[in-house]
Amino acid sequence: MPAKLPKEFRNLLASITAKRPKTVIDHILKHGHITTEELQNTYGYEHPPRAARDVREKGVPLETFTVTNAQGRKIAAYRFGDVSKIRGGILAGRKVFAKDFKKKIADCNGRRCGICFTNMELRYLQVDHRIPFEVGGEGEGERTTNAYMLICGSCNRAKSWSCEHCPNWIKDHNTNTCKSCYWASPEEYIHIATLELRRLDVTWNHTEVADYDALAQSAKDANMLVGDYVKMLVNNHKFE
Repeated sequence: MPAKLPKEFRNLLASITAKRPKTVIDHILKHGHITTEELQNTYGYEHPPRAARDVREKGVPLETFTVTNAQGRKIAAYRFGDVSKIRGGILAGRKVFAKDFKKKIADCNGRRCGICFTNMELRYLQVDHRIPFEVGGEGEGERTTNAYMLICGSCNRAKSWSCEHCPNWIKDHNTNTCKSCYWASPEEYIHIATLELRRLDVTWNHTEVADYDALAQSAKDANMLVGDYVKMLVNNHKFE
């Protein structure tokens, strides 16, 4: 059970009715924290960080820490963070995106994932802040399309995990660091979650699938992972 909570904070918790964040909040209120294992096994949430993010987006600060489960394995857990961090703009809760705003982003950038660049129907794409909401909030003034991107569910989960383990997310909250990150601008970046890494997401669609299958078979014949095989091909031809 958490220590006695300020009235303002309790009122904020009581105002949250959406199922997923309310489930997390109610569990923490009863037990003091909730683990990723409990989110998966007890409540059926396959992506625990997303459930925790839902709570943060409602304006509730959470901190992540490590506990040991019954099998002796280290797992992540969440509990309420510093309630002094409840302030306008940064942790005031994310607003709902109107359908016409989502369409406006698609009109500017195409109906494709902003990370893997896969073309898909608009209903399969989700509106996401280029700079994570927990770092930059909603910003000031009217929303502009260049502050957001459309991403597929798979890339959204990957981005969530990477961002939530980033030192800038956890500690510094520097928006310029986010602006130069792969997850904000995969076409032009200098780091991935502050690490000196480079990443390329490539998707084969429809008639291209046969090309990928042939590539995968060649990698298998060479006893290599597909990614390593592609790197080898690039290295063999990069000076030609």
